[in-house]
Amino acid sequence: MSSLIDADEISHEAELVWLEDVDQLDYVRQSLDRLPTRKGKPSYHRDGRMIGYAILGSTAKPSRASGTFRRRVFWLLPHDRDSEPGGLYAKSAPAEAVDPRSLEPRVKGYKTERSEGGPPSLAMRELGIELPL
Repeated sequence: MSSLIDADEISHEAELVWLEDVDQLDYVRQSLDRLPTRKGKPSYHRDGRMIGYAILGSTAKPSRASGTFRRRVFWLLPHDRDSEPGGLYAKSAPAEAVDPRSLEPRVKGYKTERSEGGPPSLAMRELGIELPL
């Protein structure tokens, strides 16, 4: 399943900055936020915590109406799987969630078996790998 982000909207990304080790996370939530700058750590106004953000290249143009830039922000809420492994998202993931290992600049990212909470793939079972990793 693909994410809710359109590839054209992230075509000016130059870099993704991670504030936490995403190898330890099954999924992150992503959204396109209207921000005043192309780069730098944005302010965060949600519950939970910011996990990372995108930096835009110099070709990114601000919105004519607002003067802001659309940049991806990656985040988690207090009830997400990393904080509540047996909670609401023990065997699923929110609509805006993607596996952080599938993310790169200009790449939307996608859900994986790991981000969805299992079951492990045949290849994982054959290698003796169990979820959660």
